[in-house]
Amino acid sequence: MEAAPVGPPASMDVDKLTYEIFSILESKFLFGYDDPKLLFSGGSPHRPASGAMAGKVTLPRAQAGKVCILSIDGGGRAADGLLAGAALVRLEASLRRRTGDPKARLADFFDVAAGSGAGGVLAAMLVARGKDDARPLYSAEDALAFLVRRLRRGWSSSSGGLRALLRRPAGGAAFQKVFGELTLRDTARPVLVPCYDLATGGPFLFSRADAVETPAYDFCLRDVCAATCAGSDRSSSAVEVRSFDGSTRIVAVGGGVALGNPTAAAITHVLNNKRGFPLVSGVEDLLVMSIGSGQGASTSEIVRIAAEGVSDMVDQAVAMAFGHNRKSNYTRIQAMGSPRGSRCAAAAEEMLSQKNVESVLFRGKKLAEQTNAEKLEQFAHELVKERNRRGAK
Repeated sequence: MEAAPVGPPASMDVDKLTYEIFSILESKFLFGYDDPKLLFSGGSPHRPASGAMAGKVTLPRAQAGKVCILSIDGGGRAADGLLAGAALVRLEASLRRRTGDPKARLADFFDVAAGSGAGGVLAAMLVARGKDDARPLYSAEDALAFLVRRLRRGWSSSSGGLRALLRRPAGGAAFQKVFGELTLRDTARPVLVPCYDLATGGPFLFSRADAVETPAYDFCLRDVCAATCAGSDRSSSAVEVRSFDGSTRIVAVGGGVALGNPTAAAITHVLNNKRGFPLVSGVEDLLVMSIGSGQGASTSEIVRIAAEGVSDMVDQAVAMAFGHNRKSNYTRIQAMGSPRGSRCAAAAEEMLSQKNVESVLFRGKKLAEQTNAEKLEQFAHELVKERNRRGAK
């Protein structure tokens, strides 16, 4: 994080509860702490508490209005990026239609992007930019097309097309072609991507905020994607990645092991990051889109159940923390069951047409009133409203 986090305001019990929920989530599923107080001290298994900034740091301008967060779940199956990719294409198309801008991209509307596993690849592609161009390099269509090209060949095989890609060493040809030498610093928006570091026995979060603070945490985007996707099944293995300056070494397995649903980490990053987001005081100042990876069989059923259980728990805790802002400020997209058939486009459309089970404050879970596609349209409306509010100020 860009600065040592600050504690919750003492004036409001709701804000205290919000900070406690996200602190526990982050301490348990992001940094591996047993004591949430360690989180507020700014320490982590990989870095000391933040002190003086190393060199000149360019911070984002203080943002009036709601901070818009995109979070994308990850996993090791070939289809794990399909629902998210299709949802992102649908959302981007809606934003273009509503604004009348055919060149609009998701990074124009979201302030922070987080992703794990295949979701991390999508997030990185959406915010990557050229060194001489502030515009994002890739659209949602480009990101989905990248996954589909790798999925088609091995969609029905036991190994899976995406798994075969992700087993390649860090900096493999596919990620090299997409990202080249771009690093975490070369992103149009702040990005957060988790993995699990076998070298230290704890989760690690790739963050543009850390990359800006010190070169020791600036990694090539191709290596970030390889790390968050590595070791996704029994036939794949961990990958070793190093920071751009070579001083930090990570022996990574996938983000799904550490944090398959990175929503809580992204929210905590914004709530506690007073340098980057000084005007945010609570969840009422956030607008969050969280996209799941769908459900289905995996090589290890126990691993799948455990990963989905953690992802569900994060969703429930986030929904509780948002309280009565749940419907207006937090949207969760998720599929129910495995997609039928072998065609990527048909499977994606099937998942978007579903009504998922969602968490309800103090009432457990119930079937959503809207389909995933309808939720995306409603969220696009909120994003455009937020952009218009900013332009009017």
